[in-house]
Amino acid sequence: MICFIPIKVGKFNTFTKILKVKGILYLIPSPLGDTAISDVIPQGTVDILCNLKHFVVEELRTVRRYLSKAGLKGNIDTLDLYLLNEHTKDQEVESYVSILLSGISMGMISEAGLPAVADPGAKLVALAHKNGIEVVPLVGPSSLMLALMASGKNGQSFAFVGYLPIKSQERMSKIKELEKIAKRTGQSQIIIETPYRNDALLADFLQICDDATLLTVAANITTPDSFIKTKSVLYWKKEIPVLNKQPCVFIL
Repeated sequence: MICFIPIKVGKFNTFTKILKVKGILYLIPSPLGDTAISDVIPQGTVDILCNLKHFVVEELRTVRRYLSKAGLKGNIDTLDLYLLNEHTKDQEVESYVSILLSGISMGMISEAGLPAVADPGAKLVALAHKNGIEVVPLVGPSSLMLALMASGKNGQSFAFVGYLPIKSQERMSKIKELEKIAKRTGQSQIIIETPYRNDALLADFLQICDDATLLTVAANITTPDSFIKTKSVLYWKKEIPVLNKQPCVFIL
């Protein structure tokens, strides 16, 4: 935003441009599980995080714990935290943009991993671009890329499918469709699910997919009990892992 104010010089009025500086939207990754901050978040990211006072967050309790471990313990109550989850109304997201436009920089933090990827924070990023606000992504863990790296699947051609349909029949139809795409094109199909539905999703994979199809199951990535294996569906039928509520990535 540019405004002009008159300044008297002798008998004449001139105009001087004053540039109103906008805040920066920093996209701050968070740990994927219960692990040391220093093991997964670079110091440069932590340094920027610790110098911010305003954060757009997906889940308050998770972020308070993260910020405390990152070095803001004892100062959490001095921070301004704004919720952005699947229940946040568009008007609220737009109000966060007004804060950035006023010159205040903000950090955006998802519940785990990268903000704005399979995350409602993408709404704010889109509005930031629309309003000419600088968006700066910071370095941190991505469960999707880490799972793909460790899968042995095609890392040159892949698709992040995200969440599959909730209804069982629709979900199984989608799984069959994705299996056909993977076989026909060789393209890796990356899938995630809400943790409490992981076991149901795995059961659908084992029911629908061909025995020879290779399925990657990656759970609790970057944590001490990390589990990443690529095996045939036939193998998984004999050795079904109990995933329970662990954060997981599946790759066909």
